[in-house]
Formats: sequence, structure tokens, C-alpha cells
Amino acid sequence: MNNRVFYITTPIYYVNDDPHIGHAYTTILADVLSRYHRNAGEETLFLTGLDEHGQKVQQAASDRDVAPQQHCDEMAPRFTRLWKKLHISNDDFIRTTENRHKRVVQDILEKVYANGDIYEDEYEGLYSVSEERFITDKEAESGEFRDIKELKEKNYFFKMGNYQQALIDHISSHPTFIQPEHRKNEITGFLKQPLNDLCISRPKSRLNWGIELPFDSNYVTYVWFDALINYITAAGFGSDQESFSKWWPASYHLIGKDILTTHAVYWPTMLMSAKIELPESIFAHGWWLMEESKMSKSMGNVIDPMGLIDDYGVDPVRYYLMREMVLGHDANFTLESFIKRYNSDLANDFGNLLSRITTLVKKNFAGILPEPGELTQPELDIRSSAEDLVELVNDKIRSMNINDAIEEIFQFIRSVNRYMEYQAPWKLVKEDKSSAGRVLYTAAESLRISAMLLSPVMPNRTRDLFHTLNNDSVSPKWGGLQPGRELRHHEPLFPRIELKMEKQKPEVKVENPENMIMFEDFKKVDLRTAENVQAEKVDDADRLLKIQVKMGEDTRQIVAGIAEYYKPDALIGKKVILVANLKPVEIRGVESQGMLLAASDENSLTLVGLDDNDLPSGLNVS
Repeated sequence: MNNRVFYITTPIYYVNDDPHIGHAYTTILADVLSRYHRNAGEETLFLTGLDEHGQKVQQAASDRDVAPQQHCDEMAPRFTRLWKKLHISNDDFIRTTENRHKRVVQDILEKVYANGDIYEDEYEGLYSVSEERFITDKEAESGEFRDIKELKEKNYFFKMGNYQQALIDHISSHPTFIQPEHRKNEITGFLKQPLNDLCISRPKSRLNWGIELPFDSNYVTYVWFDALINYITAAGFGSDQESFSKWWPASYHLIGKDILTTHAVYWPTMLMSAKIELPESIFAHGWWLMEESKMSKSMGNVIDPMGLIDDYGVDPVRYYLMREMVLGHDANFTLESFIKRYNSDLANDFGNLLSRITTLVKKNFAGILPEPGELTQPELDIRSSAEDLVELVNDKIRSMNINDAIEEIFQFIRSVNRYMEYQAPWKLVKEDKSSAGRVLYTAAESLRISAMLLSPVMPNRTRDLFHTLNNDSVSPKWGGLQPGRELRHHEPLFPRIELKMEKQKPEVKVENPENMIMFEDFKKVDLRTAENVQAEKVDDADRLLKIQVKMGEDTRQIVAGIAEYYKPDALIGKKVILVANLKPVEIRGVESQGMLLAASDENSLTLVGLDDNDLPSGLNVS
């Protein structure tokens, strides 16, 4: 990685989407990393933005009876408002409808065309309207695509396969090009099959909202070929060579795992054809789940980050999202876990430490931070731990272990709290005031260094802490606090939150408030009898069990959040009801191929079983 500069990007978000916790997570992650690198003295470019072309945008504008550009202009502020509320420090916000981007897309198309990698051909096959691309028969059979129709038309195609071996070689010789490792393995597996040519155009006869092909005005550019190019547009390609040479290649493309193929296959082969260097790393994070299920607008379980911020503040939301997800894996959001994390880490460990220090300094030292004097062994141990912590956090963040870095900081904070308890400066001051002053200075300096390390995650509350300590040093070195300064009054950094019944769940956007379905919808649900034949706990997930169920001749793997109520052995042989036609989802890295029916109240959960345990598995339930 280029250590002189740091260029990080988020995906450009689809303009028709409502911003949700997934968008917030990726953008906060990019913000944390960019703040960290700025604090390290590196020049940083942080890019986010919007994808504004394509058939779905054109249709949405038509439905509203407005021009597509007007539609985009009215939709875009939803994202910019959220980024402002989340205190996102992006350096650039790109929209694919900007002229600067259109020019670059056409330039890249010209380069790829001149290189002989684009050709015109007639194609007949299956087209997914929702995904705006042609799909294979196998993809159609997977059930992952909607609005499929037969389509025959002339289009332009990119010879992606020309660069398949070069991409395989690049991945092999650059171990960090695709991260984490299991996502790299996905792509290497994908590349074992020949790459199909990529359709990169749409005829204006059915879609005119896009960037016109420079070599054929009857067509516009396929939305993904257009959107991916934003990363080099913002870096200065074709407009500022000095800027482009400075920032490119990007240090990190941060993406969700659902768009891994477009970024790890489409994008590098496009760059190879255009003879442009590849980005240094593509990092695919997991999904945020709610109640162990993928958040989905259609399911009505999309968390509104605006509501969370209004209720609990921006820094606690940023902290929770960074602390709770192991990068590369899925994470489960519950309001209960959010509040537990807030009260334990932020209120008890962090905020309370500041309150104890300031209260004791005010009471016993007239509010003036005392001199540390000569450090004894306990203080030397704390200082040594603080110095080690800076290096440890540095290493973990640069290796993208953000949650581990945060945990290391809080282990140190907890050790300082134990030091305070052991030294008991509230008692010590009565016998040895200078020793009590040494303890309080040590605790305050430890808190300053902790806050400095946490500032990329919580920029606002850490700034409040620096203000309280009357501190202007952001140095990671011990001794940044100046004795003799008056500590300032402060409100509690993190007042405890009481979990009230009416706030058991975060605000969600529900398309159908009455939650009513038609009989035709219900008929689509395939309920089957099934028998549990094997069960075990899921690693690093206290609530989850991995269950093998037999449904006739078919065996399915189910991940269920029932570990609190059932031991694995108790499930073996139990006849249950299975929702058999749910789309498979990945939960904590384990695929789940259905759902077991259960009934629950506040204190218990019971799987829906069969009165007649002799009934065979695989029967339809009606």
C-alpha cells in the first residue's frame, strides 16, 4: 500500500434506495479509516456518491411524471443529509450524472473499443429487468432474479474473457487484492469457469437514461460499466494527471459482499483493457442482519439510521456499528445488544472514568490537574501499556481488524478503572495528596490517549472529552496533558440508557403497516414436515444453532436463533414445520436453506412440532 497517501472509496449508492443501516455502516467504516489515516499524517481522499443512471431510475422518474435528472436531484439529498448527520468527512461526493464523469466513461469506452475488446452482436436470451442485465439459464433457475423476460436485440459486448488469466495471475501475486480471504476464494472459484463476454450497452429504443456510447449514438452504456468508473473519475483521470498519479491506485474499495463479482471481476478486467493500474485492495464486508435475517425493504425490517441517531446520538451509533461487526462477516443488530454495549462500554467504562477523575480533581485539587510527580511501578505499567496500545491499535486498523482495535482500547480503559479502584485516590488524598495527584494524572492521561485512538470512531464525544481535560494535544506519546490546567465542567458523556418496553425494536420502514397479505401470496409459501437429524452450535454465535433437517429425500441446513431455548441433542428426531422455499441466506458465515416455525413470548420459545411424530417428513402442510 502507498503509505504517502490514502485513497478510500465506498460503493456509489443507488439513488432510488432509501438510505439504511447498511449504507451507513460502509460509509462510517470509510470515514473511520480516513480519519485514522489523516491523524497519522497521511494525505487522504475519501470518496462516496450516487449511481444515477439505468432503467429503474428512468422508470421511477416516469412513474412520478418528472424528468430523470429532476428525479435524481430530488433523491440525492436523502444521502447527503444522512452523511451530515453521521458526521461523515468525505472529501468528494460524486454523482454519475455529472459531466466530469460522463467524459471519463466515454474516454474509457473509446480506449477499450480501440483496443479491440468491444464488438457488436445480436443476443437472444433471458434478461432480468430488476438487475438490468442478461442472465444465464442457471442464474434464472436460482430464484435470485426477478422480472425475467426473453429478449432479442443487438448490443455491444466487452471481451472480458481476454483478461481472465491476467486477473487470475494478479490475484495470485497480490494476496491482499481481494479481502477477506474467503471472498478471494469465492472469486478464484468463479474464475475456474470461462468468463462470458459482458453486454455493456442498452439500445435507446428501450432505455435512453444513460451515458451515450461514443462510437454509436443509438446506445447508452450499461449502468455497471458506467458506475464503476467513478473511482477513477474522482481521482482525476482524464482531467488532472497530476492528481490521478497522486491518488491512483485506490488503497481500498469498500463494498458489500453482494457486489463482489462486479468489483473483483468486471472492474479489474475493464481497467486491464484500458491499461490502467488496478486498485490495491477490494474489501467486501458482510451484511447487517436483524433477528438473524437479512434486512430487506420487502420484509419491512430495514433499520432507519436517522431514527437511531435521533434517539441515542451519532457517536454511540458509530461506535456500535464499528465494534459489533467483524469485518468480512455478517452481524446481527438488536436494540437490546446496542443498549447493552452502550451502557457497558461507553457509560460504565469510558464516561464514568472521566466523571470520577473530574469530580476528584474538583473536590481535592480545586479543579486543577495535579502534577504527576515521579511515577511508581503501577504508573510505569500503565504508561507502558498505553505505549503498547498505540502500536497495537495501529497494527490492527491497518490490517482492517477495526472491532479488535476497539476492544484493545477498552481492555486498556478497563485496566485503568481497576488501577483507580486499587489506588483509591479518594482515600489516598487524605494521607498523601501528591500520590493521589499522581494517580489522577495517570488516569487522565490514559483517558486522553484512549480518546485520541477512539476519535476516528467517535469524533464528537472525544472532542468533548478533550475540551473537559482542557487539552490541545493529539500526540499518542505519554505526557500530552499539561498539569496545572483547570479541568472544565462537563455533562455526562454517555448517560445510561434504560431499555423501555416501547423501545424493544428500532424504528423500521414498513411498506404495509397492517401487515396484510393476499391469499395468493400465502399460497406461495411452501410448508413441509421435516425431521431434525443433526444439530450443533454456530461458532462465535451464542444464539445460533446449525441444524440438519431431513425433508423426504432432501436434507437441508437451517440456521436458527434458538440456542437459548434448545440444547442441540434435544432437537435430534424432533418433527418440525419447515418453510421450504425461502431464498438461502448466509448467517454468520453459515448458509441457511429455510426457516423453522416457532412460537414465542417474552420469556420462552417453542418450535412448532407435530402431534403425530410418526408422520413422514417432506409432507405438504396446509
